Amino acid sequence: MMDPLSRRGFLGATAGAVGMATINEVGSMAFAAADGSQPVAKPQGIRVGMLTGPFGGDPIEVVLDFAKQAGIRCLEIVAEPGSPHFDPMTFDAVRADALKKMLADRGGLEITALANYMDATEPGKMEEVQAIAKKMIDAAVLLGVPVICMQTGSAAPNMNKINTIKKVLPKVHGPIIAYAAEKNIKIAIENYFETCLQGIDTFECLFETIKDANFGLNYDPSHLVHQQCNHLKPVTMFADRIFHTHGKDTLVDAEARAHVGVYAHDWWRYVVPGFGNINWGEYISHLRMNNYEGVISIEHEDNTFSREQGFIHGARYLNTFC
Repeated sequence: MMDPLSRRGFLGATAGAVGMATINEVGSMAFAAADGSQPVAKPQGIRVGMLTGPFGGDPIEVVLDFAKQAGIRCLEIVAEPGSPHFDPMTFDAVRADALKKMLADRGGLEITALANYMDATEPGKMEEVQAIAKKMIDAAVLLGVPVICMQTGSAAPNMNKINTIKKVLPKVHGPIIAYAAEKNIKIAIENYFETCLQGIDTFECLFETIKDANFGLNYDPSHLVHQQCNHLKPVTMFADRIFHTHGKDTLVDAEARAHVGVYAHDWWRYVVPGFGNINWGEYISHLRMNNYEGVISIEHEDNTFSREQGFIHGARYLNTFC
């Protein structure tokens, strides 16, 4: 399996070379109405989006053009210092106005979150992490984006995940949360299992430790499936803490698992929604029952699809429930 903390970069090597022709092959029929016209995106409620990570090496115009042509209205934009895609450290009002115009010119695309999944607990990096996060918050304010997405970071050296949550995360995330609260921005933490958010017990510990109302989840059910945790339970348990969600599936090969054991690798992998074990109708129904009205942002980590194909297939499937 790929290195856990650099997994989002794999598509640049495996699929980035696939051109926009994929859209013509698959996307042109993915969202067409019966009369051949393009349906109007729903302005409210649960809607489908995409995490722009696989396009992170490209100028933002590339992903905006793709999103428009693929019929994906919502964008969770990766924001990294020095990136040609979106650099929060140099973002200002002039750039914000230019980006707003780009969104409007492409049919009113929506940015649902700015995201940076750096290892927030990496030793010696706390001040850097906080500085980047605050710049992301400033950029979100300029754009009118309500959420920034992050991770807790890994367990600190010589500490387990629970102790890291209790003793380290308040120091790292506390100033970020306070700064965001002043500006009416929410912090949404992805529950990537290699970080401190692993089982549901770690979710409970996190919110018992950090109680701020603007601190919650970018909830990804796929990370619980291969752990054999109940991926539906957190939707109800933490309903008021789910600010954003990821659309990613997990395919478990039970026969391979029975052969190699749960401590081995390669018996499960992440896939595009609809190609794994999650019942997305059931999951989305749980979101609706708990009054979630936001995005399901496709996180494409399926190396059996090209960059464009994965997003198109995932969005076409999820839109049947939204």
